[in-house]
Amino acid sequence: MIETALKQKILAAERVSSEEAEVLFNDDDIHTLGELAAAVAERKNGRRAYFVLNRHVNPTNICINRCRFCAFSRSKGEEGAFELSVDEILEKMEDSPEGIREVHIVGGLHPDRPFEYYLRLLQALKGRFPGIHIKAFTAVEVDYLSRISGLGLSETLLSLKESGLDAMPGGGAEIFAEGVRRRLCPEKISAQRWLEVHRTAHLCGIRTNATMLYGHLESYADRVEHLLRLRELQDETGGFQAFIPLSYHPRNTDIGGLYPSGLDDLKTIAVSRIVLDNFDHIKAYWIMLGEKLSQVALLFGADDVDGTVIEERITHAAGAMTGEGLAKDQMIHLIRRAGKTPVERDAFYEAVKVHA
Repeated sequence: MIETALKQKILAAERVSSEEAEVLFNDDDIHTLGELAAAVAERKNGRRAYFVLNRHVNPTNICINRCRFCAFSRSKGEEGAFELSVDEILEKMEDSPEGIREVHIVGGLHPDRPFEYYLRLLQALKGRFPGIHIKAFTAVEVDYLSRISGLGLSETLLSLKESGLDAMPGGGAEIFAEGVRRRLCPEKISAQRWLEVHRTAHLCGIRTNATMLYGHLESYADRVEHLLRLRELQDETGGFQAFIPLSYHPRNTDIGGLYPSGLDDLKTIAVSRIVLDNFDHIKAYWIMLGEKLSQVALLFGADDVDGTVIEERITHAAGAMTGEGLAKDQMIHLIRRAGKTPVERDAFYEAVKVHA
């Protein structure tokens, strides 16, 4: 059982320590943990739960890296490899349902595409769809673009911003613990570099998200370390918008293993909400959790379920059992049935419409 002193500390909005965060992870009193996280979430966002009309676009799955947990990437010429032109991406956007407010763009580290391709892509999207927000390029991609362009991080990010980049997703963080990270994704940038990219983005006026991939090789202590490093950077910059715990999917990966349990998913959402006291939003990513567990997560500290998505490839390559998209009315129904007020938002969590 969670001790009374710790419960009172959380309810009084006092910051928990690393030791206390580990206690929460190791405690099996999932109901009390959920109640505490729900209280924190309600203190921040009331009864509101957010969603966005968005679509995902992956320009390519061709990647110079071979992360052991990834089932999406391919080498050039390998069966299943693809690379979309700027015009093909514009066609995808033209085929999107009405009202799309955000496009989420992530892909592989293509060995041949120049930096100019990414600038042209942003410029073309803003030119054709001036009202849309572009959330694009993980810290891993930005680091790669900085290297192929010969520019520093700030110059790379400012060039992307001037071409139309509005915000960055949180992918590529995986797990910060270096020993696990070396086993999980040895070719990927270090945890320190990931944090440096996001720090620089915040200083350039680019808001970002943060993630953590859990349920593979890491320990609870590794999860706590990850959360505390994010909390520390948020104290410094205030540039993170939302945190998204990403539930590991094992199929077609080098690591294999099992899916995290539903209880582990809910526990991770709840502890994240309690530890990340300086983050406004915790997202239950329905693509990974499923619609029903995402509903329950709204009672365990989450206040956002992402969006319509339309075409998700990365998690489905690793065995996602969800659909690839949800309609707006499905999102509203999912949130309402959890006893929350659905709030249609834009990429910056500004309310577009409250569906009371």
